[in-house]
This record gives sequence, structure tokens and C-alpha cells, in this order.
Amino acid sequence: MSEFPTGLDRVALERIVAAGRQVLECESALNKTGDNVVGAILRDQGTFYEWNHFPEGDVYDGESHSQYFYHAHAQGQRTNEHGHFHTFLRPKGMPSGIRPAPVKNFTVPKDDNEALGHIIGMSMDKFGKIIRLFTANRWVTGETWYVADDVIRMLDSFIIGHTRPSWATNRWVAGMVQLFRPQIVALVAERDVSVAAWEAEHEPDNDVYEDRRLEITSERDVSVEDQLAAAERALASK
Repeated sequence: MSEFPTGLDRVALERIVAAGRQVLECESALNKTGDNVVGAILRDQGTFYEWNHFPEGDVYDGESHSQYFYHAHAQGQRTNEHGHFHTFLRPKGMPSGIRPAPVKNFTVPKDDNEALGHIIGMSMDKFGKIIRLFTANRWVTGETWYVADDVIRMLDSFIIGHTRPSWATNRWVAGMVQLFRPQIVALVAERDVSVAAWEAEHEPDNDVYEDRRLEITSERDVSVEDQLAAAERALASK
């Protein structure tokens, strides 16, 4: 399980605690009716097919330009995983000055708001509980690549402020980005190191961002309850 980071100031700890309580509130509200954050997204979506995005058309906030979807890979490809959330931010919601990284074979989309950046993946178990966070290579999501420092700048802009298809799941996904902000910062930085190392170790003409041999670029096992408890202890000691 991921260790809780040291050296966070009071403001950062307060934000983590608030986000953790929001996440648990969402889980508790869903549990009262036998639901969970995954089931709420899959409800009324028809047959759950591997690789399909749920809900259909993704969840997109037109004010913040934040986006997410849930899907699953072929059975057995991911350990103990039912499926996972992918979270994104589109350019119109990004802080000023952020631009796509100058990587090989990058083509600017005709609609500049299509150059969406991937923030973090959230792996879920069959009970609708998170088990790990991960980052992925570009080909996995078809994202536009942004350097780690720019992805980190995007984190505070990820907000899902509407109710459909599930108010509780929307708030949960947004809350998770803030609850695990320190781990996400570390994972995104590790992503860039992993990609650079892979590129250096393989043939020089290879496009690392489209190399199917490199899929997961960093990951951490996580627990909502452990993260919140650790943040509350750290805050109490301030």
C-alpha cells in the first residue's frame, strides 16, 4: 500500500482530509441502497462489454472541461481488477501556458479542445472499491501528451460539477484526484522517467509513445481509508 507522504503543510492536509470525507460520504450514500460508484455508472447502460466506454459518450463537464469514463480490459489482463476509470482535462479547462509536449508523430487536432490530457487511472475491484492508481502510455488512451509538470498543474482544475449520470460518482471521482494528489504527483513524475528510460533502452527509431510493449508507466496500490486516516493524524500533529 502506498505510504503517506511527509512534509505536507496544513493547507494541503486540510484539502486531503476534506476530499477523503467527501469520497467516503459518496460511498456511504450509495451503500445505503446497495450501490457503489461503479454500479451507479453502469446502471441503465445495457450489457457491460469489455473496452466500451461507460457511460456512453463519457462524463464531460462543459464548464471545467473535465472528463472521465469507466471501462474494462479483457478478463485476466489486470490483477484483481474489475475495470478502471480514466480521467482527463481538455485544453479549455487547463491553466494558462500549458501546451502539448513536442513528441514524435504528434499532430495538432483540428479542434484544439480535442487535445485532452490524461490525469490518472483508477483501478477498481469487483466490489466497486479502488485498489490502485496508475498512469499509462499515450497509445492506451489516445491522449495528447503533456509533460509531468503540466499534468500536475491540471490537478486542481479537475472538477465534475453536474449530476448526471450519477452525482455521487461524479463527486467521488473528482474527490479522489484531490485525496490522492500527493501520490498522483509522484506517479506522473515517474511516468515521464519510465517513458524516457524505455526509449533509451530500445531501438532509437522506435516511437515510445505508440510502443504496445509499454502500457502501464507507473502505479501504486491505495486505500481511501488508510489515506484519510494518515492525513488526519498528520493534521492533528500540526
